[in-house]
Amino acid sequence: MAASHVATAAPLDDAAKRRSHSLPLPLPPPPPPGAAADPREEGSTATGMTVYTPLCFRGKKILAPMVRVGTLPMRLLALDYGADIVYCEELIDIKMLQCKRVINEVLETVDFVAPNERVVFRTCERERHRVVFQMGSADAERALAVAKLVESDVAGIDINMGCPKEYSTKASMGAALLSDPDKIESILTTLVKGICKPVTCKIRILPSRFFIFISSCFCLICHPSKQQVEDTVNLVKRIEKTGIAAIAVHGRKKEERPQHPVHCDVIKAISEAVSIPVIANGGSHDFIKEYTDIETFQKATAASSVMIARAAMWNPSIFRKEGLFPLKEVMQDYIKYAVRYDNHYTNTKYCLCQMLREQLETPQGKKLHAAQSAQEICEVFEMADFYEETTAVFEAKKTSLETEAQDEDDQMEDPDIIKMAVRFDRREYPPQITPKMYLLEWCRKEKHPQPVYETVQRPLDRLFCSVVTVAEQKYRSTLWDKSKKLAEQAAAIVCLRTLGVPEGKLCEGENHLINKRKREDQERLNNRDRGEELAEPSHKKPNFIEETFDTNVPR
Repeated sequence: MAASHVATAAPLDDAAKRRSHSLPLPLPPPPPPGAAADPREEGSTATGMTVYTPLCFRGKKILAPMVRVGTLPMRLLALDYGADIVYCEELIDIKMLQCKRVINEVLETVDFVAPNERVVFRTCERERHRVVFQMGSADAERALAVAKLVESDVAGIDINMGCPKEYSTKASMGAALLSDPDKIESILTTLVKGICKPVTCKIRILPSRFFIFISSCFCLICHPSKQQVEDTVNLVKRIEKTGIAAIAVHGRKKEERPQHPVHCDVIKAISEAVSIPVIANGGSHDFIKEYTDIETFQKATAASSVMIARAAMWNPSIFRKEGLFPLKEVMQDYIKYAVRYDNHYTNTKYCLCQMLREQLETPQGKKLHAAQSAQEICEVFEMADFYEETTAVFEAKKTSLETEAQDEDDQMEDPDIIKMAVRFDRREYPPQITPKMYLLEWCRKEKHPQPVYETVQRPLDRLFCSVVTVAEQKYRSTLWDKSKKLAEQAAAIVCLRTLGVPEGKLCEGENHLINKRKREDQERLNNRDRGEELAEPSHKKPNFIEETFDTNVPR
């Protein structure tokens, strides 16, 4: 195979930083009066620079991690309304390890992007010192690898040890960890020693030893026994010794659901047994209907802080000291963030449906349910103009960035590189025959070293460009492609056309590589028939490589 290299996205250089601010973006209104101050402790150095200490978990009101809810728009909105700290939704370690970190210059965000180009986690400077990254993991080394991947973009790392859902527990994550204290200790100790940011975890009351199923859908839930409370307290004491910064406790057992009463007395017992901050969670159903209820729940549990899930999902202005905003206003503020940060419309729609709740059967609710794009969602809430203005600014900024990037490329471009505007179209070539194969064959015939491909990815649009070096001359296409393989094929085409060498297209007539392959295949069949199938010397192996192509990779 020809050598190749891909450069991954790096933090913005000075030129990129200048480009990222070249056009203004329509932002939601500034935080309302009474919004939380920065939870970090501030101090000034002799040089006048502000220094921040690690995130503090005492006396805080916190947005809980919620699957499909705790994405960037909801986190930012909660901060605007007064939340001190926000947790992202649980993200699985294996999925995160497949991601690459990409600077999104158009949105001014940091994106962690999966191989299929889906954004798994998106964050921005606004929340960098307030967001805690929650992961699902059952392996200490994987957890550490993910923590190191995101550490510079978040304020803390949390391990989910309380999720009762099967998708989490069947992989030994979430609440399944509660039955394996050794693994809990291993994961948390590894993280505390391996990263600089504070580490937390979120647990439930240890599982019941006995509970009676009345039917397939209902079960009789009993108050935790004295033994269960002692077991939970002992586990938390062991967790405390790992050096974590705080522990969140959902005051229910694994088999209990939100409609079951929260066990404040168990959280209180834990709070009184340890010295690290205990964050009380699970009070939305029984306690928290407005801001003042948060303090009531905190006193009932003797906790250091309170973490709010469902009450915040229904109306994130629960964090406002001045009281709840009207739901219509809250939903419009949420949509502004969703559009501003290009949130996928299905996630936006889901969160809005959670806010509407009993109003889903109203005409507006039915229109929301039928919406199939961010634009249609905006139209439901009479925000079509905002959508048009925002997307127009995005397009203008993207065009500006592309122009400036091209200008910089032209200025920095090696003048000795031979360039053409070409693309590789799989349909123009026979099956399993490519320009790269023809170029490799030509190099061997002319006794040149094999081609060397150097491929880079542009952070702006995640497109690829490849430069191929053949006989000390470099070649590339001026057109950027959606995959590394396509970019390398395009570079090979430029080289072959410059040299006047056939590239293997169908329109070129007889294809000697295909004929060569047929002859070699026939020779193998003959040898096999005679029982003489022998290992071929390396210099006799066919000079082509089968490749597959991502001809329709989504951006």
